[in-house]
Amino acid sequence: MEVYILTGTPGTGKTELSKELAKKLGLKYVDVDKVVAKNKLIEEYDEVRETSVVDEKRLSKALIKLIKESKKGLVIDSHMSHEILPKHVDWCIVTKCDPEVLRKRLEKKGYPKEKVQENVDAEILDICRGEAERYGHKIIVVDTTKKTSKK
Repeated sequence: MEVYILTGTPGTGKTELSKELAKKLGLKYVDVDKVVAKNKLIEEYDEVRETSVVDEKRLSKALIKLIKESKKGLVIDSHMSHEILPKHVDWCIVTKCDPEVLRKRLEKKGYPKEKVQENVDAEILDICRGEAERYGHKIIVVDTTKKTSKK
């Protein structure tokens, strides 16, 4: 059974790529936001950053349980998915995007100015890939800058 995790800064195209990959490979798509909601993994709401704070340890445990119980390969979509230990994952795909293109995508999605800048900074600093490397994942980097939306 194959397990792919997709990580990257919000707005870099993880969800579109995850769904496409799952469909092409005949694997089950896992939306981590739904796992968070189902397992009640939100610790608090950060008013300043306008985002929910997720209990990452409990999330990782919930995802590992999902992997172990699955009878089908999985594609797991979340900017936090790289926190799953590599022994449970075949490949970690990191989506990357030109920071100015990312800025426009996030503004179009209605992100607050501060959150746009925080995510652009994270992309420039390559946070998700750096964290995935520290965990020891086998990484594939996909540049989504030129992707065209089907919407």
